[in-house]
Amino acid sequence: MPHTVILVRHGEQLDAEHGVIDGPLSPRGLAQAQALGKRLAGLHIDNVWHSPLERAWDTVRVLSPNFPDVTPEPSALLMDCVPTGMYPETPEAFAPFFKSVSEAEIEAGGALMSDAVAEFLARGKRRQTDLLVTHNAVIGWFVREVLDAPAYKWVTLNQANCGLTVLQQKPGRPWALVAHNDLGHLSVDLRTGLPEPYSV
Repeated sequence: MPHTVILVRHGEQLDAEHGVIDGPLSPRGLAQAQALGKRLAGLHIDNVWHSPLERAWDTVRVLSPNFPDVTPEPSALLMDCVPTGMYPETPEAFAPFFKSVSEAEIEAGGALMSDAVAEFLARGKRRQTDLLVTHNAVIGWFVREVLDAPAYKWVTLNQANCGLTVLQQKPGRPWALVAHNDLGHLSVDLRTGLPEPYSV
């Protein structure tokens, strides 16, 4: 039996568009989490870990009734972070973003993701399914790690709120990306991160 890691980006945060760093879920975020709970209901989940930030906590509160035998646990390793700075090959479009982040924040983020990968993608955890409720950058880093992609690639990956990404390691094989940013459980009005409709 494989080790499966289900990665979920938290639901949409209230007032995030106004620069609020953290907070509860918006009404749409709550609806996203409810739809995700229905999608995950019936799965055997061994562990639920989540970022300590409020938007992740709120998402887990909605999801947890679907796993009554599991006690969700916060993990600082799943905190939102910036794991690298600009590389020569990083698209220049990301330069303004990286200029807003300090070297200390980048150093801390890199160390955090190194520890997170060592913890949650450790080999030998067979017959185990872990649910991690976290943030866009963290999921991007995990996907980059599993694909063995260049370090800068994490910033080019976007995960929608309450999208599902599934990683799996079968015995004797490397980690595989089974699904990325699956939104099948969300109605169109609940999907974030999609291109804006063209105006005519």
